[in-house]
Amino acid sequence: MIIISVVEKSIFGFIVCNFANFFSANSYEWLVGPKLVPGTYDRKRGRALTRDVSPRFIDAVSSFFHTRKPNLEAARGAQQAYFAALRAHGSEVVTLPALDDFPDCSFTEDTAIIIDDKAVIPNLGHPSRDGEQNSVAKYLEDYFEIEKMSKGATLDGGDVIFYDDEFLIGISSRTNRAGAEFLSSQAKKKDIGARIFKVPESTLHLTTVFSSPRPGTIIAAEGHFGPGDFKFAEEVIWIPNDEGYAANTIGYGDQIIIAEGYEKTRELLQDSGFSITCVEMEEFREVDASLTCLSVFIG
Repeated sequence: MIIISVVEKSIFGFIVCNFANFFSANSYEWLVGPKLVPGTYDRKRGRALTRDVSPRFIDAVSSFFHTRKPNLEAARGAQQAYFAALRAHGSEVVTLPALDDFPDCSFTEDTAIIIDDKAVIPNLGHPSRDGEQNSVAKYLEDYFEIEKMSKGATLDGGDVIFYDDEFLIGISSRTNRAGAEFLSSQAKKKDIGARIFKVPESTLHLTTVFSSPRPGTIIAAEGHFGPGDFKFAEEVIWIPNDEGYAANTIGYGDQIIIAEGYEKTRELLQDSGFSITCVEMEEFREVDASLTCLSVFIG
């Protein structure tokens, strides 16, 4: 068992803070009737597929949070702290080697969407990234049926959130209508529901500004979606706009991992009954990456 001080950084580089407000999307479409989702999407997060940071990390695509060139060695250290936080919550971490030609390759969330015993492999939405998914598919083919997305459809896994018994899918600058509908059709084959949201231009991905860390709960950043968009949720926790980056979380029931340095968010989440672990994400923020970007849960 790993025990870490409430107020001090552990040797692993992350902080346990103790126990947020969420947001919503402009519009959504109900596509498939809801069913109980078995297997991977039981929120146990038993296995995380990750990839080492690319030696070309400083060239990663960035349009939203960028203020300076990120530091490669600092990013590698932060990633190790991230891995430690996942392990401390019971997740096995599987790490693939870096891809030298792909600066964004450590953001494995975008490269696969697991639907029970099937892995949907998308065409990534940014031209410089398309190809990262191939070695992920190669790894996953030993464990899942592989379903590759049809030509012309694009989707990043960062536009996909699993909420209790359905997928929430965002159409964004990276995910087009064809990609969203392709994933919806694959979910339908497994009797899983789906809603499609329009992601506003103010953010990169759906997961950038909201997450669902525990059943019935959505955490969302103010200023991107509206309260009416999440009427289906039992609880919506709204994060102040100036801390919107912290709306992206990884949940293990009432235990939650959030980015370090967002005091208002930490207090909101504490008030909502969460026990919190904070991980330094500054270098990844510089290239528009959030906590969930760094892993895809495959079991």
